[in-house]
Amino acid sequence: MSDIADNHANPTSEHAHADDGLPENLMRNQPLVPPDSTSGRALVTVVAILTFLAALAAGTAQLVATASQNWTDTIAREATIQIKPDPRRDMAKDLAQAAEIAQVYPSIAGVDILSRADAERLLEPWLGQGVDFAELPVPRIIVLALREGSETMTVDLGELRQQLADSVPGATLDDHRNWIERLSAMAGTVVLVAIIIVGLVLTAAALAIATTTRGAVAGDREILDVLHFVGADDKFIAREYQMRFFRMGLRGGLIGSVAAVLFIAGAGLLSSWWRASPGGEQLQALFGAFVMGWEGYASMFGVAAIVALVTAVVSGVTVRRHLIRLQ
Repeated sequence: MSDIADNHANPTSEHAHADDGLPENLMRNQPLVPPDSTSGRALVTVVAILTFLAALAAGTAQLVATASQNWTDTIAREATIQIKPDPRRDMAKDLAQAAEIAQVYPSIAGVDILSRADAERLLEPWLGQGVDFAELPVPRIIVLALREGSETMTVDLGELRQQLADSVPGATLDDHRNWIERLSAMAGTVVLVAIIIVGLVLTAAALAIATTTRGAVAGDREILDVLHFVGADDKFIAREYQMRFFRMGLRGGLIGSVAAVLFIAGAGLLSSWWRASPGGEQLQALFGAFVMGWEGYASMFGVAAIVALVTAVVSGVTVRRHLIRLQ
C-alpha cells in the first residue's frame, strides 16, 4: 500500500523509471535531434563563409550590371564628331561646317562644340595632369545629342557619316556602338561568372552539409535505430533532421549575407573618400557609386534562402538513405 501511495504521491516516478537506460535524446521533454554540437557550429561557420562569397559575387554582379546600364543609357543618347587638326585647314571653319551639317540631320536634337581646353581635359585620365598639350595634335570634339527614341543602337547615322567625310576632311563620326557592345559583353560576362561562383558555392555547401549530416547520423545511430525499429515513420525522422539543419543553414546564410552587405556598404564609403583621386574615379566608373536598389539586396539575401533550402534538402536525403539501409 505504501508503494501505491508513493506512486500516487509522485506520478512522474513511473516515467522516470521508464526513461532509465534510454539515450538522452529519447528521454521525455528532450529534442530528438541535438540542438547544437561542435559539428553544427562548424557547419554554421562554413555556411556563413560560403554564403558571404556567393552573396558578394551576386552583389558585385548587380553593381556592374547597373553601372553598365547607366553607361549604356548615357552614351546611347550621344554621338561625337572628331576632327583631326590639319595645318593646311582652318579648324574653326571645319568645326562650324560639321556642326551645320549635323544640325539639319533629323535624328540630331542638339550640337555642342567642345573647346580645346575641354578636349585636353578629356585626355588627362590617360596622359596625366600637367602635360603641355601645346605641341600635341589634339583633335576637336563635337558632341551630338540624339532625339528621344533615336539611340545609337536603333538609328542609322551612315548618311551623316558620309556627308561629313565628303565635306570636312579629317572628320569622323563615332556613334559609340562599339562601346555599347563591349559594355554589354562585359556586364554579361560578369553576371555569368557570378552565376558560376554561386553554383560552385552551393555545390561546396551541399558537400559540407552532407558530410556534417553523415557525422550527425553516425553519432545518433543509436537513436535512429531505436526509432526505426519501434515503428517511427521515416518521414518524421528525416523531417526532424531537416528542420535542425535548415535552421543552421538559415543562420549561417543570414550571417554571410549581412556580412556581404556590410562589406559592399564599406566599399561604398571608401569609394566616396577616394573619389577625388584618379583611381577612385576609375573604380566608380566600373562599379558605379556602390549603391544598390532593392533588387541587389534581394539577390544577396536570396542566396541565404537558397543555401538554407539546400541544407534542408541535402540533410533530409542523407538521413533517408541511412534509414533505407536499415530496412
